[in-house]
Amino acid sequence: MCLGIPGKVVEIRDDGPLRMARVDFGGVRKEACLAYLPEVQLGDYVIVHVGFAISQLDEEEAMKTLEILRMLDPEGMDMELGSMVEEAAPKAPRPPAAAEAAPAGPPPASGPA
Repeated sequence: MCLGIPGKVVEIRDDGPLRMARVDFGGVRKEACLAYLPEVQLGDYVIVHVGFAISQLDEEEAMKTLEILRMLDPEGMDMELGSMVEEAAPKAPRPPAAAEAAPAGPPPASGPA
């Protein structure tokens, strides 16, 4: 599913040829290009689609839109936001894989065949 998702602009950078922002989607943060919306300021809400901020809206409208998207397709919305997890807050480390795959019982005997 490809949706335009509302998020809050939490950082703006003019460090290259394009004006870029970091947008917060309820804890998940992604980069978005502001080329189509040069008037956007820190704290504004934008709709982001495939890495581009394509529309600006107020906070109330952003919250309503997120609510409607969740009501229409809660699993799809979770999947869409879940696809952005790589930039979410780091999770606790998992135990080493070796501990999970440890054989039960003695090791196989080695010797001449």
